[in-house]
Amino acid sequence: MQSLYDIPAPAKLNLFLHIVGRRDDGYHLLQSAFMLIDWCDTLHFSVRRDGHISREDLTWALPADDLVVRAARALQQATNCTQGAHIGIHKSIPAQAGMGGGSSDAASTLLALNRLWNLQLPLQELTRIGLALGADVPFFLGGRNAWVEGIGETLTPIDIPSSRWLVVKPAAGLETARIFFHPNLKRDSEYATIYGFAAHTFDKTLSQTRNDLQAIAQALCPEVNQAIQWLDSKGFNGRMTGSGSAVFAHFNQETDVGNVPHNFEVKLCSSLDVHPLLGWAPSDGLSVGSV
Repeated sequence: MQSLYDIPAPAKLNLFLHIVGRRDDGYHLLQSAFMLIDWCDTLHFSVRRDGHISREDLTWALPADDLVVRAARALQQATNCTQGAHIGIHKSIPAQAGMGGGSSDAASTLLALNRLWNLQLPLQELTRIGLALGADVPFFLGGRNAWVEGIGETLTPIDIPSSRWLVVKPAAGLETARIFFHPNLKRDSEYATIYGFAAHTFDKTLSQTRNDLQAIAQALCPEVNQAIQWLDSKGFNGRMTGSGSAVFAHFNQETDVGNVPHNFEVKLCSSLDVHPLLGWAPSDGLSVGSV
């Protein structure tokens, strides 16, 4: 049985997140900078000749119809593929953290099965399929750190210097919908510019931007506030990433963070220059290499 093992699905951090408007259909318009980090899930794939999609949860239990299964089925339907797959999922990225774990898993699934099933769909077609699954999926398919606009689908690759980040995930999670539908959410932030972002150091960028979702998240989930206060007590400027409960800070010193509260998961992460699967799908009809 042909298999692909140890397929990574890296997390991301939102270095900032501004809500700049709202569409008539209710979707929020945002600006953000997405950065890949080396906190990864691992997915294992085996071909099934009977056309079925099966999943094995190797850490904690996932919803029956999670994004990995939906991505595999969407790829089957888009290509009329008669092959199936068995997918083992080793989760490491916390759920409801705002780190894009589910979207990253979906993107890695599309890239892996596109190759394993020998479909040879171009990246643009995988991105179309991915966007229907979730707004963050195209970012992980694109494979590069990006300036993000629209509802998350407008991506401009950016270079981010290698850096380290202290990421803290409280035990409690946060559902995206609870934040985005909150009546007190700020939805009229001023537009930032990619040029201004690129011109500043991390610390200056973080001091001049924010996550517009953070105030609501702190009100809904006191543990978010506790995590930020813990980072502050260690001398770090903490903020929330995405729409979940994880917070992070730029780690630019050799500092012992000391005792970690029992209800926090703390991980020192490094930024990634590119996604580990960059080049697994051809772009513009031409292969751009493989890893």
